[in-house]
Amino acid sequence: MPLSEHEQRMLDQIEQALYAEDPKFANTVRQTNPGVHYKRWIIKAGIGFVLGMGLLLLGLLLSNPDSSLAIPVTISVLGFIFMLASFLLGANAWRKSAGGGAEAMLAEAEAEAEPRHKRRGGKRPGMMNRFEERWRRRQEGEE
Repeated sequence: MPLSEHEQRMLDQIEQALYAEDPKFANTVRQTNPGVHYKRWIIKAGIGFVLGMGLLLLGLLLSNPDSSLAIPVTISVLGFIFMLASFLLGANAWRKSAGGGAEAMLAEAEAEAEPRHKRRGGKRPGMMNRFEERWRRRQEGEE
């Protein structure tokens, strides 16, 4: 959504004040690309996923059907949890790097706040609509 002229002027004033107050910080912020940050998180998550898979496989290789040691099972479970956490962090960073950051989360929150019947166009099809209409008329004393 584009900014209005007033909002753009205010943003320019804030930016000029930031440059006047701390030019080194302003240059650092201006040169920082959020996409680079998210790419680093994706790479870290990929490495974590591979390490988790290694732990999972190590636990499976150490397990012996004859013994009842809980250590290999624990290693495998920890590996799986590490893989899952890495995947979730990587997927979150991927979504944010693709532009699904704050704007998409705000739109989701607004959609969840609306009642369901409003999202579907206001009317429920068929029998439920008739039942609701009858109930409304009874409450209003029309029947």
